[in-house]
This record gives sequence, structure tokens and C-alpha cells, in this order.
Amino acid sequence: MNIRSIKSFVYTVLAAAATFAAQGQQQAPAPVPAPAHIAVRVIVVSLQDHKLALVEDGQLRKVYTVAVGKPTTPSPEGTFTIARRVVNPTYHHGDRTVLPGPNNPVGTRWMGLSKTGYGIHGTNEPKSIGKSASHGCIRMAKADLEEFYALIAVGDQVQIVAQPDQQTAHLFATPSPSETTLTTELATTAPAQTQTQTQNLTGGSR
Repeated sequence: MNIRSIKSFVYTVLAAAATFAAQGQQQAPAPVPAPAHIAVRVIVVSLQDHKLALVEDGQLRKVYTVAVGKPTTPSPEGTFTIARRVVNPTYHHGDRTVLPGPNNPVGTRWMGLSKTGYGIHGTNEPKSIGKSASHGCIRMAKADLEEFYALIAVGDQVQIVAQPDQQTAHLFATPSPSETTLTTELATTAPAQTQTQTQNLTGGSR
């Protein structure tokens, strides 16, 4: 065998080895990433207690004092979902329009419920917190509102009850010393699907 034949043979062997290695790499199964954990959140509002509890994966995360609907315009009872989230909403009611700012009746955040016209929001009447004073919506103090907004997402379930039952009474039985503080550290990553555009906030808003 001459030198040219030897070189040709070596090249053939190397090419075959490279092809075999490439086929082996293609056939090797790709690692499957572990599925990301999706937290299950339920927001429970007790109209009797003027409280809102955030429950995540079955654990109580936070309790807030809120304002609820007054007797002539009560908050709706039932199970709903968070349908939209709005930062610095523009308020519309009839012929009245209020741009974002300190005079906005719904404050700096709006979390609209699946029941049209009702939501969880802020207020320009902070003294109403803890009372039955709204037009049916759930009002929160500004600091609580903005913290709560960052902890929830579109699709979260909202249960509004006249008074806690056996399953939810423990959520409101022992308020925390500052009403809004837990010893556990809370996640601060804002959920997706935040909307910042102008919304038409009508019906039971406020």
C-alpha cells in the first residue's frame, strides 16, 4: 500500500468516526427541565370583619384591613377571579373622568373582578378603611394596595363572604400586631399580565 492509499484510508476512518459520533450526539435524549412551580392563590374577603386574606398554596400569607360596600351598595358575595390589573388607572363613572393622581377615587392600582364594575383598589378617602363605606368594591390603603398588587396575578380566585365559615374563620381569628405584617418573607416579583392602559371603571367602582 503506497502513501497515498494510506492517507486515503486514514481520512476514511476519521470521517466515519466523526459521523458515528455526530449520530450518537443526535440520538442522545435532551434533558427535560423540571416544571416551574405555579403558586395557587386564593383571596378571601370577610365583609363582616372588613378584612382581606391572601392564601398561597394553602398557607396564610397576609391579612389586610379593607373597606367594603355600605348597606345601600353592598359588595357582591360569591366566588370570582381577578380579571385584569391596572397601574395608575383613569377613573370613569358616568360623565366624570379623573386622571391618575391623589384625587383618583380608585387610587394607584385597580384589580378588576370577573364581576363587571367591581374590583379591589385604592381610595382617596383613607379614613374609610375598616368600614362599610364603598359602592361595592374592596378598598385598600395605598401601601397595602401596592404591596398586595405585586403578590397576585390575573386568574387568582377571589372569595367574598358575608362572614367566615368553618373553612375560613381561622384566617381572621388572630390579627397580626400591625394588621399588615407577617414574620415570613414575601415574594416581591410582580406577576405578568399587568396592564397600564386607561380602563373604563364603572358600575360598583369605589
